[in-house]
Amino acid sequence: MNRTERLLNLLQILRSYRYPVSGERLAERLGVSIRTLYRDIATLQAMGAEIEGEVGVGYILKPTFFLPPLMFTQTEMQALLLGMRWASQFGDAPLSKAATEVLNKIVDVLPASIKNAINAFALRVGPPGPESLAKEDLSVLRDAIADQKKIDIVYKSEEGKESRWTVWPFTIGYFTDGRILVAWCENQKDYRHFKTQGIISLKVLDECYSPSKDNLFREWQALQLRKHLMKRS
Repeated sequence: MNRTERLLNLLQILRSYRYPVSGERLAERLGVSIRTLYRDIATLQAMGAEIEGEVGVGYILKPTFFLPPLMFTQTEMQALLLGMRWASQFGDAPLSKAATEVLNKIVDVLPASIKNAINAFALRVGPPGPESLAKEDLSVLRDAIADQKKIDIVYKSEEGKESRWTVWPFTIGYFTDGRILVAWCENQKDYRHFKTQGIISLKVLDECYSPSKDNLFREWQALQLRKHLMKRS
């Protein structure tokens, strides 16, 4: 195998271990010398892989997100850059910052010929939304969705009416003019849509909900499709 394939294989091997594995064992599985193994580990660490350990102790890959260099076509790269630009413009504050950082990392490793053309990139995202949207932070909602936690919210409608709900959040829709939280509502025993800027207060409860957020999303999606087809018929 070539070096790129070997590095990818090394990552896969490290992911299969829950505890530190010796350099000798890794070198044996890869069919390389221990010196080559140490160079490969140093290379992956320099690329951003969080590999911990040392000679005589063993190595372990921390469970973080890491993508080794990938090959993209020009169209794939355009799609990736456009997506990151959209997220940097219309994501809430933490997502916008993260998208900008991802975009910078991508640009840093692009070949000079492509990097020089970035400023003349033909696909652009429209101007950002209101400043209130740019400052919005939906981290708590995203974490509640990831952990499948129930939340209590106080919501203010467009008419100015305040109400309190206990909901099971499972997805957030990001749009150029705002964001929509989609959740199952315990009060109404039905799916509800809430504009995130209408949420006055939010409390994450200790109780988790079931079924899974994926099942809720699929059921909600099927319901939206049925409603759409009924409107067209």
